[in-house]
Amino acid sequence: MNKKEILNKLSLIDLDKNKFIIGGESALVLLGYKRNTSIITLYVAENYESKDKYIIIENKYYDLDKTVEKDGYFVYKLDELYKVMLESNYDKKLMKKIKLIIDSSDNYKYERELKDTGIKYIAGVDEVGRGPLVGPVVTACVVLPEKFYLDGLTDSKKLSEKKRNYYYEEIKKQALGIGIGECSAEEIDKYNIYEATKIAMKRAINNCLKECKIEHILIDAMKLDLDIPTTSIIKGDLKSITISAASVIAKVTRDKLMRELDIKYPMYDFKKNVGYPTKEHIAAINKYGILKEHRKTFGPVKEYILEHGNNTIN
Repeated sequence: MNKKEILNKLSLIDLDKNKFIIGGESALVLLGYKRNTSIITLYVAENYESKDKYIIIENKYYDLDKTVEKDGYFVYKLDELYKVMLESNYDKKLMKKIKLIIDSSDNYKYERELKDTGIKYIAGVDEVGRGPLVGPVVTACVVLPEKFYLDGLTDSKKLSEKKRNYYYEEIKKQALGIGIGECSAEEIDKYNIYEATKIAMKRAINNCLKECKIEHILIDAMKLDLDIPTTSIIKGDLKSITISAASVIAKVTRDKLMRELDIKYPMYDFKKNVGYPTKEHIAAINKYGILKEHRKTFGPVKEYILEHGNNTIN
């Protein structure tokens, strides 16, 4: 059932709108987080039996302060819905998705909690370019001012190029400190991409420290051994505004590097694929060979070297 079908069914039941709350996946559909559901879940304050097999009734005390009004009905707020659904053993994948949406809706949470303890200089660190076949992995470390606000800023992968460039300029204007760190293709081949990313992150942090004091560091997923206290956050580029800012700086910086490489070697179309292993990129490798900027330990490049040797065209 889509939203319209849910509303049609609800209009037919013999129950006062003020005496039930919509929950479960049907609530997600009405809130706009899901397209369809097979069951409508209602929580009621009094005994009531549904005559419709597609409507599940649960007799449960509820608080209207935990709801929002949608299309004339009371629907659990997303955070309250999450708690209720946890008790009912819903699909774990769906629950993770809801939790991520909740966490992402307040991307100042981690910063606010740290500032409440008296910490002022909070850095966010993120990387871009772990998956490409060519070019460096690029990291950024950003410290934002206390009252920083930039509407719509989130993980750079979820932003259009136009928005990324806009946010990039705004972050550069407002940030207390920005540091960039890179690890070249040669270093990636030497250390492996995971270790190279950590090295690049440390370089970004050290470069940022030249501009600004850092008291705590929020890092997207990775864990670093540092003298400064850190917090590693899974999906941090969605959950922390400071990591989001670092994500944008790192992404725009790396894209610029790939456009420069594209000017020198247009046949690889780096301005479009930014080094990732697209069919066109792999076809260009097989036709023209590899560059010194290619990562020689990465699948398609490694396979080319085994067949044709390690000679580069630059």
